[in-house]
Amino acid sequence: MRLRHLLLPLLAVPLLSACVNDGATYEIDNSREHVLSLIREQPYFWDSKVNLYLVVSRMPACMRRHNMGTGTDKTKVEVYQVPSGAFIIKVGKRMFATETQTCESFAKMDSEPVEGMGQMIGTFRVKNGELVFVKEEKDTSAADE
Repeated sequence: MRLRHLLLPLLAVPLLSACVNDGATYEIDNSREHVLSLIREQPYFWDSKVNLYLVVSRMPACMRRHNMGTGTDKTKVEVYQVPSGAFIIKVGKRMFATETQTCESFAKMDSEPVEGMGQMIGTFRVKNGELVFVKEEKDTSAADE
């Protein structure tokens, strides 16, 4: 009887380790106080879906967590910045608009803006098994010509 009680927790460890619960951050203007962070939470190890949240923060003025729905552990999340300073977050075909002045505005978009997506800042994605933010490389070849 005692052996069974000792083995049950050990058998559960591999199942729990399959869960995703992590995050990555994009530091706006290289400031730790002004960031966009992606949080991924997988509530059930048997379900491949992960809940995606965007934390918008400009400390000490504001911080807010917004629900972006579900994805998988491989879902890429693209970040664009429009000239007004607002951000467009693209999760697959879904798009959201947000800002860091009050951190409160967060809206699902029906389609791409007529004026365009703005400047591609980078992508949250899994790299070597870890969620990271990869900045978009700026094309300097056009400036050299």
